[in-house]
Amino acid sequence: MDPLFWSAILMLLALVVAEILSPPPYGLIGFLAVVAAVAAIYMAFHYRGPVAGFSFVAVAVFGMPAAFLLGIKYWPHTSMGRHVMLEAPIGDDMLPDADPRRHLPQLIGKAGQAKTVMLPGGAVSIDGRTYEAVSEGMPIESGDPVCVVQVRHNRLVVRKLDGPLRPADPQDPLSQPAESLGLDPFDEPLG
Repeated sequence: MDPLFWSAILMLLALVVAEILSPPPYGLIGFLAVVAAVAAIYMAFHYRGPVAGFSFVAVAVFGMPAAFLLGIKYWPHTSMGRHVMLEAPIGDDMLPDADPRRHLPQLIGKAGQAKTVMLPGGAVSIDGRTYEAVSEGMPIESGDPVCVVQVRHNRLVVRKLDGPLRPADPQDPLSQPAESLGLDPFDEPLG
């Protein structure tokens, strides 16, 4: 068989193994791929002269980065790539199950009391638990009643209430969350 054929096979092996199938630390597989590329270039120079040799050098110089970029783009979408690659976690998947930050959006609209002076950051007490919070802009004195208006960057944003904090009346449906009343916000109105 023609030595140029074997040079091409070695170069193809180097492109595929080194750039697509080799894991990032490379190790022995990456070393063997580099040896295959060098051997392919040597065989092309030795058996076919400088034109074939320099063409294999060009393939190695331009082909390996191109194969690397194509491997990064398309390999994770192949069946083998999906088995090897892990899916990136999204949203709440990155939080531990017992993380209190999961429950912060449920506190919007609840009233509490400032435990520290908030200029603008501090601590508030809501339903017997202490949370980090920031005021909406105005300073809030320790002991002032506050209401949670939003959650921003895993912190509660609170607003000072005008009147004193009064305990919620269990018979008053307006002081209870909608979920506890059995109301479904997506039900169509009767009429």
